Amino acid sequence: MSSWLIIIVLAVLLVISIGRLVFLHWEIKGMTHQLMNIIEHFGTNELVRTNTRNKNVVRFLSRINQLLRLFKQDQQQAQKREKELKQEITNISHDLRTPLTSMQGFTELLNDPSLSEAERSEFLQIIQQKMDHLTMTVDMFYEISQIDSADQPLEIEQVSLDQIVIETMLMFYNDFEKSNLQVKMEETPVSPIWADKKAVHRIINNIIQNALRYAQTYFSIDWVEEDDYVRLHAANDITGVNQKDVERMFDRSFRIDQSRADGHLGLGLHIVQQLVDKQGGHVTAYLHENEFQIEVWFRK
Repeated sequence: MSSWLIIIVLAVLLVISIGRLVFLHWEIKGMTHQLMNIIEHFGTNELVRTNTRNKNVVRFLSRINQLLRLFKQDQQQAQKREKELKQEITNISHDLRTPLTSMQGFTELLNDPSLSEAERSEFLQIIQQKMDHLTMTVDMFYEISQIDSADQPLEIEQVSLDQIVIETMLMFYNDFEKSNLQVKMEETPVSPIWADKKAVHRIINNIIQNALRYAQTYFSIDWVEEDDYVRLHAANDITGVNQKDVERMFDRSFRIDQSRADGHLGLGLHIVQQLVDKQGGHVTAYLHENEFQIEVWFRK
């Protein structure tokens, strides 16, 4: 009797085992079918699902879904980079074509024998301005490539931030006069910072140029000494800009003036952020009512 009981128990266990194997087989088949659909429609956010409680299968499935998430994130980032690259190519083409087209037009006008000497001189001056702008454009893109290159390390040393600000502001004295901007500048000495001197010059230069481009009536620049940093603060009034614009202002492909009719590049603040990050500092920009403010933290 006991032997029959053992046989019955073994038979029941065998049936249960076979049932589990059949169920696992159908689960694996179903998961394989789900995975094939996900591969065919990889743009969706679907993940592989199962009803089994087998810990090994659940753990294995969790790893598969983790890989799917990583691949999808990489795909999204690749699409974003491709979109940004196309936008940058469009911007570069516009930045180079616009002055070239203008120079070509004025060069053709110079061949007109009826031009007076005053008109000829004016056209030559315009051509020279366009050439300067074209040179600046090429230099700006070259500078970005140099910043991203590991072959151009920064030379970190003690730098007098206040002295660099004063020197750079003086360079733009005539530009401020022409723009009729009211300028306010901090004159209190500040502790030296650890930075690359050329990079700091470029940072201040780009901040000032950005203000000259968009400021309406005033520009101010000052600094505050904190425990581990010196915080540079610059502000100017501005119109036609919203908070979303400011949040994207450090993007390489972003332009405030989408029509780009003024012919100016929007790369200045992107270069500022790149240089500040490379020196262990950080930069932020925000809009308060109609005042654009940018702050840069330099390591003391």
